Amino acid sequence: MTKRRVSTLIGVLLLAGLVTGAYLFVQHRPLSVPVVAQETDVDIRVFGLGTVEARVVSEIGFEVSAALTELRADHGDAVSKGAVLARLQDSEQQARVRRAEAAVLAASVTIRKAEANVDRARSVLEQTRQVNQRRKALVGSNVVSQQQADESQRDEEVAAAELSVARSEVEVAKAQLADAEAALSYERTVLGQHTLTAPFDAVIVRRHREPGAVVREGEAIFTLMAPETVWTLAYVDEARAGAIELGQPAEVRLRSLPHDVFPAKVARIGIESDRVNEERRVWVSCQQCPPRAFLGEQAEVRITVARLESALMVPEAAVAGFDGHTGRVWTVEDGRFQRRALVFGHRSEDARLEVTGGLPEGARIVSGTVPGLREGRLARVSDGAAP
Repeated sequence: MTKRRVSTLIGVLLLAGLVTGAYLFVQHRPLSVPVVAQETDVDIRVFGLGTVEARVVSEIGFEVSAALTELRADHGDAVSKGAVLARLQDSEQQARVRRAEAAVLAASVTIRKAEANVDRARSVLEQTRQVNQRRKALVGSNVVSQQQADESQRDEEVAAAELSVARSEVEVAKAQLADAEAALSYERTVLGQHTLTAPFDAVIVRRHREPGAVVREGEAIFTLMAPETVWTLAYVDEARAGAIELGQPAEVRLRSLPHDVFPAKVARIGIESDRVNEERRVWVSCQQCPPRAFLGEQAEVRITVARLESALMVPEAAVAGFDGHTGRVWTVEDGRFQRRALVFGHRSEDARLEVTGGLPEGARIVSGTVPGLREGRLARVSDGAAP
């Protein structure tokens, strides 16, 4: 073997040794990793995307059909309960009311006439009774015959019957008056239905018809919203909705006011989830509402479901095989890497998991995946590596 070949072989061997040494150094040197640090006062929030709604939204219209003659409100107007919003053409109905009033007057006159007949029948009865009594007293003295006494008795009975009939006619007249008054009340009620009033303090959301249009019974003329019932409907992932309870604090951010945050509280939790999107409906009522509400506006809702005084929060990306309850993480124990199965609790809004069990005392959790991790390898905790 020539001297040149020997030098080449030695160079190759040295290069291989250097490569092997470098490989062994890289593979076995302590690996610096970030770890999870203990945190205090950690707010656990649940995010939901939804829209601004109102609990009381009503479409109102007339209970009768006619032509619109007057509209006194338009969309955006604030109206008070009882305020007149619209009127229908009512001349025909007013005529019906006047006819019903005349019927009431006629029934009243009929009652007075019947009562007068009662007075007359009572007088006739009293007179015939006196005659009958006198004739009965004179029958024994042969001044009055028995036939005349019998006729007097018959006349008294007839007068009594006529008084009874007269009294019955009074009751019939009173019934007719009650019927006429009921008819008048009905016609006046129908006349009142030609005027549309606000059923509560409201804001006009929409005006559906214009003056001159002929509207049908029950057709919507206005859509009203009760401003004090404005709330936000949020759709929350079922996997995150389990901890939501009534009264929990929330924050609402509107798309039109992205820099403002409005405090709110959970007011209602839907008992039926969306079967397609697997989301739960949650309504939150604002405690400090925006000056104007726009129904249907997109809103972001963050509900604070818990506040942890002290917690280890692991990024979800650092957990392998997470099933919603358990998962495996890398830990640093006695200066070496280990693989541990941990139990997790709350999930934060920024995709971090609360460690609730399975962590040995003194162990530190690696907060991110780093190339070269394997069990038993030397580890070095990097400074300021809290997530």
